[in-house]
Amino acid sequence: MKKTTDCQRIATEVVRELQGRGYEAYFVGGGVRDMIRGETPTDIDVATNATPDEVESIFRPSKLVGAHFGVVVVVQDGVQVEVATFRADGDYLDGRRPEEVTFTDAEGDVRRRDFTINALLYDPIADKLIDLVGGKADIEARLIRAIGEPRDRFAEDHLRLLRAVRFAARLRFDIEPETARAIRDLAEKIKIVSAERIGEEMRKILVAKGRDRGIRLMEELGLLLHVVPEVSDMVGVEQPPNLHPEGDLFEHVLLMLSYLKDPSPELAWGVLLHDIGKPRTIEYADRIRYPGHEAVGADLAAGVCRRLKMSNESRDAIVYLVRRHMCFKDVENMRLSTLKRLLGHPEFPELIELHRVDALASGGDLTHYKFCVQKREELGEERMKPAPLITGHDLIKLGLEPGPAFSKILSTIQDEQLDEKLTSREDALARAKELAGLKRSE
Repeated sequence: MKKTTDCQRIATEVVRELQGRGYEAYFVGGGVRDMIRGETPTDIDVATNATPDEVESIFRPSKLVGAHFGVVVVVQDGVQVEVATFRADGDYLDGRRPEEVTFTDAEGDVRRRDFTINALLYDPIADKLIDLVGGKADIEARLIRAIGEPRDRFAEDHLRLLRAVRFAARLRFDIEPETARAIRDLAEKIKIVSAERIGEEMRKILVAKGRDRGIRLMEELGLLLHVVPEVSDMVGVEQPPNLHPEGDLFEHVLLMLSYLKDPSPELAWGVLLHDIGKPRTIEYADRIRYPGHEAVGADLAAGVCRRLKMSNESRDAIVYLVRRHMCFKDVENMRLSTLKRLLGHPEFPELIELHRVDALASGGDLTHYKFCVQKREELGEERMKPAPLITGHDLIKLGLEPGPAFSKILSTIQDEQLDEKLTSREDALARAKELAGLKRSE
């Protein structure tokens, strides 16, 4: 195991304190799994037979965050450790949450969990691993296996269908055959899960390493059709072989995802969705074409974002990436003002990264990418986004009234400033007067 982290140290002290008072207490869950795999856990959860009230009375400060589930957050030295009372879940009637929760023993708590690799207990005081479900063997075999009967586990909480994919993708594990078969058979049930929970699980898949494998597994197991059917529609869609030797549209997107490096959720979603307009716009003429696919795709992407209850900010960023991803074919011939607006856009760093992986996944020509990087460095922030030479107040002082003509003058002045035809306030005012005169003479 790697060096002890602050969360391990604090969690160990929590376990020591609980055991010293006569309670059972262990590390549990993903933190134990990661320690066994030789990784440094980012957080450690503790499970105990102490009740929530007893945990709260022992540790200060602490706060009850899951009254129904018996979870208390203990805060020590700025580190938060979740301490949960051993529990057994009642019937899951809605495929989302148990109707009731009762406190139980360690074995009962382990057996109500999702996958064997997440159900290991570790006593850091005795340095003892407690494995009641074969989780250690599955970690060594690199398998995702549901605890007990897979259908029962997935019927309890349908989000587990997607969680199995996430763990398999991130850890580079296989899904055990019976568990995989149950996912295929129950895939449609994922639609019962709330959009927010699905969206969060998708976010975790897309920002983690193995994101391309995660999306491939979703397609193979029948989940993608019910979560993002717009992406599933890309499977088998042809691309011009001379431009896309990598294969069909779905393979192209997976390859792009594999080239991303620590992407934001918005960039990862942008890559996943950037070509979803192609299946609806495909034409066969002298070669395969997808006229206007970026505009169609932007509308579809907005629908995906709304369906998964993403924030307006995230939706706007993703839609921008989809709508603008084809602009790079024209960058060398753009008017300077147009190029500056592109290079200076707040989302440009994400857009250029999308273009980079798009190019790498389409034969590897980075000509447009290199041009933009060089131009952005050459122009600098001040030339790309200069302060306006004049404002609307200046036009009002010239006797103009706000309206369409007013806005057109300001827009023209801004364009000519970005084109570096106007470089001083005096020149801009003179040009405004000229434009105003032209307007009056029409």
